[in-house]
Amino acid sequence: MNEKVRVGIIGTGFARKVQIPSFLECAEAEIVSISSRHLENAQKTAQEFDIAHFTDDWRETVERDDMDLICITTPPDTHREMTLYALEHGRHVLCEKPMAMTADEAREMTEKAGEKNVLALIDHELRFLHGRLKAFEIIRSGEIGAIRHAKCNFRNGSRGSADTAWNWWSDERAGGGALGAIGSHSIDSLLWLLDAEVSDVFCQLQTHVKKRRDEKSSEMREVTTDDESNLILRFADSDFAADATATISTSMVEYPNYKNQVELFGTKGSLRIEHRGELFIGKADAKDWREIDVNLGKAVEEIPDTGFSRGFMNFAAKIVEAIQTSETRIEHAATFEDGYKIQKVLDAARKSNETGAAVKL
Repeated sequence: MNEKVRVGIIGTGFARKVQIPSFLECAEAEIVSISSRHLENAQKTAQEFDIAHFTDDWRETVERDDMDLICITTPPDTHREMTLYALEHGRHVLCEKPMAMTADEAREMTEKAGEKNVLALIDHELRFLHGRLKAFEIIRSGEIGAIRHAKCNFRNGSRGSADTAWNWWSDERAGGGALGAIGSHSIDSLLWLLDAEVSDVFCQLQTHVKKRRDEKSSEMREVTTDDESNLILRFADSDFAADATATISTSMVEYPNYKNQVELFGTKGSLRIEHRGELFIGKADAKDWREIDVNLGKAVEEIPDTGFSRGFMNFAAKIVEAIQTSETRIEHAATFEDGYKIQKVLDAARKSNETGAAVKL
């Protein structure tokens, strides 16, 4: 095995809450650089986690000699440029979702990654929740039969108040909005669990809070992104799905409690997965759900337990191990090819919303 895996982090938002604490839990990993558009954020994060190097120039992080993995946790409009630069420098890349702004960008990133002998992954950490991994196994065992329908329901009131400030989440040009930030996770989960391609997409996007106050200028600015998205999908048949459909409901303005639930309805029974990975099965001859015993794993402390940190705790360890053993694939991890497929669905969803009609892929 190689020495410690050296990690560079670009971005100080979600990374401070999930990626950095998770990598620091890995004895064989070391975070050697942190970069942020705002130098004060980079410095504060470096001091908080005892990271030796910080900068407001992300290229400086990528170019360091002591660098193995670049973890990109910035808004989507920056992903293409940062990813291509990191790949050109021979770095392994973990890119936040959604992968890019468009499918064309995602295809370019995927093609470049294909030229390099490196890990190129999209951060769909929810795949690594123990309950989701168990559901993956149950589906493949045939215990619930072929999947007919799936429901994804994500509910979070974090942007429900008009007092929440305008930021990149409110800006279409930066790639903000519920569809990309959260809907991409749901799309990925279904593509992975069903091993089936999306054939048809119908989508309606909604902006409930239409203006927010800019923290810097104190001016009210128009919100150009969605805070609610609703999708209806149809899938091509696969070994695990038969004439399957799905609905994905995502809202950032619904109260009171947090929900991130996936339900899968098969010809012999059903599965339900809750946000921490709690898993339930309902057989055709049963009157109610039965919980399946699952070790939920470890979460990052002092942040809300939404399931994301539990997934990333597991994922981070797999990434570090793969780099140490010179592997360029990780079982269950979302690749750039997966990210490209998801991006095509996202592009179709936006086109459907604009035209008011279903879109075939």
